[in-house]
Amino acid sequence: MVKYTVKRLLQSIVTVLIIVTIVFLLLRILPTDYYFTEEQLMKFTAQQKEEQLLAAGLLDPIPVQLFNYYGDLLRLDFGESRRIQNGVPVVEVIGKKFGISMKMGIISVGISIVIGVALGIFQTRHKDKIGDTVGTCYTVFVNAVPHLVSYSLVLIFGSRVLGLPSMYSTRNPGPSSVLPIVCLSLGSIAWYAIWMRRYMIDEINKEYIKLARIKGLSDKQIMVRHVLRNAYVPLAQYLPGSLMLTIAGSLLVEKFFSVPGMGPLLTDAINRYDTNVVQTLVILYSALSILGVFLGDVLMMLVDPRIRLTGEGGAR
Repeated sequence: MVKYTVKRLLQSIVTVLIIVTIVFLLLRILPTDYYFTEEQLMKFTAQQKEEQLLAAGLLDPIPVQLFNYYGDLLRLDFGESRRIQNGVPVVEVIGKKFGISMKMGIISVGISIVIGVALGIFQTRHKDKIGDTVGTCYTVFVNAVPHLVSYSLVLIFGSRVLGLPSMYSTRNPGPSSVLPIVCLSLGSIAWYAIWMRRYMIDEINKEYIKLARIKGLSDKQIMVRHVLRNAYVPLAQYLPGSLMLTIAGSLLVEKFFSVPGMGPLLTDAINRYDTNVVQTLVILYSALSILGVFLGDVLMMLVDPRIRLTGEGGAR
């Protein structure tokens, strides 16, 4: 386990560095005029522009810029935002938005797991009956209907029937978070239900389940001891990854409900050429994705101790 952790940690660091380097180089290919605001382009002379670029280190050779950037990363200095919030450290800009997305993401994942897994189990226990049909209709509807349509239905029902706020408000974050959380959960509930049902049906049809019935085990014992245990294994692998991605924010949901979270931040930073914010977000998203995969492997091993992360000689 220790060897596996160290190996994956080193691989993760190298992967993040490669991704960050590629993004860094792509941003440096863009014309230097993108560094200035429209107002600065109109007011600054050519000499003033050159002085600004020189002070920012953008006129240095690319290898020198890259080396300096790596040095800043080692000091955990991610620079300041120039467009999103001029002069504010990038960590502060992202931190406020990350907190909002994290709270909503954790709650939505919790709801999705509880309802989705329960729905999948219910459908399996009532296979080909009315309960299974209703659950299938829900999953088909959620996956077939465009997200904006389903979000609009949630918005109309929640605001007009239940009286919930239609837009997110920092002054009233609790009630105004309900509808965005519901929309974040819709697709995940369907996903967990589909896969839970599929894995459970696969397990029920296997030979060892038939043998357990012959031995006299009740349906409840078979379901708890064998079917659920094995069906949870593949779901456990993808759970941390889905949690990490949800915490990073949903672009569509957050834009739809005007949530000042992580979702719109990356596209906004790219459109406004806020390079420090873009580079820091790339690091964050890469780290979250890699961490999600690693935690998925660990959680899968904890759910089923028969699974080993390393084989003979320490190979995965």
